[in-house]
Amino acid sequence: MGNFQNLYKISGNFQEFATGYIRRLRTILDNLDLKSMLELENEFEEARENSKTIFIIGNGGSAATASCMANDLGFDIVKRTELKKPFKLISLTDNNVLLTAIGNDIGYQNIFVNQLELLYKPGDKLLVISASGNSKNIIKAANWVKNRGGRIIGFLGFDGGKLLNISDIKIHINTEKGEFGPVEDSHLIVNHILAHWFTEKLK
Repeated sequence: MGNFQNLYKISGNFQEFATGYIRRLRTILDNLDLKSMLELENEFEEARENSKTIFIIGNGGSAATASCMANDLGFDIVKRTELKKPFKLISLTDNNVLLTAIGNDIGYQNIFVNQLELLYKPGDKLLVISASGNSKNIIKAANWVKNRGGRIIGFLGFDGGKLLNISDIKIHINTEKGEFGPVEDSHLIVNHILAHWFTEKLK
């Protein structure tokens, strides 16, 4: 778990551990590339203006972030702004019947790419969420979209992994390997920054 074993060892109690965790998260966020954030905002706005879909994928905790983003940047903005031209976001992590059917019948590495084969249209975008940047099912989906001229938005962690070079837009939470908590925390914070920004901008 990254440097948390060391943090635990030097912490005298839970309060000190929590303080250290928060301090670490603050440092990570202070180093976030704001130029990439601007590129991210532009990418979302371009998709909305052209009525293109942003598909979102991730495993484990990143799957939960994918679901959260589809809600926060989709329905929630419409609810708060009565926007007539909303963001079109689909989390490909949410259809349990389809996920388990694909995983069981042809392999877990295909759970996202097979959905894209059904739904993807030219000009759509793929947002990949992966702390390691090396998830095989995500890499396979990203390459499939890339080979069709599509744009890849990467929410990544650690050293970025293989997805760092595949992604066109890189929100890279640069951390020690294994620091899943701060990476996933940061990805959710970026989601909420986008959601609050667009809510106010599009009112």
